Amino acid sequence: MCEFRTFFGNRKSQYEFLKPLTNPMQKLETKLIKLCKKGNQVAQMQVYDKYSQAMFTIACRYLSEEDAKDAMQEGFLKAFRHIDSYKPEATFGAWLKRIIINQCLDVLKKNKLEFEAVEVSELQITNEDDWQFDISITKQDILFAIEQIKEKHRIVVKLYLLEGYDHEEISEILEIPVKTSRTHLRRGKLKLQDLLKQKYNEARY
Repeated sequence: MCEFRTFFGNRKSQYEFLKPLTNPMQKLETKLIKLCKKGNQVAQMQVYDKYSQAMFTIACRYLSEEDAKDAMQEGFLKAFRHIDSYKPEATFGAWLKRIIINQCLDVLKKNKLEFEAVEVSELQITNEDDWQFDISITKQDILFAIEQIKEKHRIVVKLYLLEGYDHEEISEILEIPVKTSRTHLRRGKLKLQDLLKQKYNEARY
């Protein structure tokens, strides 16, 4: 058996571009952010060029390519409009990613996606990072299986497993109780494991 993070790495360290930068790159980015706060369009374009592909990839996890592109661009506009609220306690990439994901979720909510009504499960979760599957299952098999689970569960699974958010962060992003986040994750995890088990059994015959 092999753990899910064999493919996706530690949830908190997947995105190198979200980690604190080292000099002189850190100084350059700090300068760019200061210029962006002054409304410098050249600096804004440089920041966009640096992060746009990564943010588009993230947006595509939640929306179609066309909608993801629109959400990403709207997210960048929001980021530049509210860049004065950015504080260096977090990396700029992490701050921007949160805005892009929120923008994607706003699109989904407009399409009537709701998280309020959910029966909170009392199932005990001993280790939420223990996502095991047969070693023959590929990364693409896993990503495909994630797309097959219910949308509410799928979004929580993605936020937790792929984006690296904990339940407190997911609770804030989706405006749901932590227990509800845990329930969606638990149900999504069980369904995902079931789908991967089916895939493994099919591959054997």
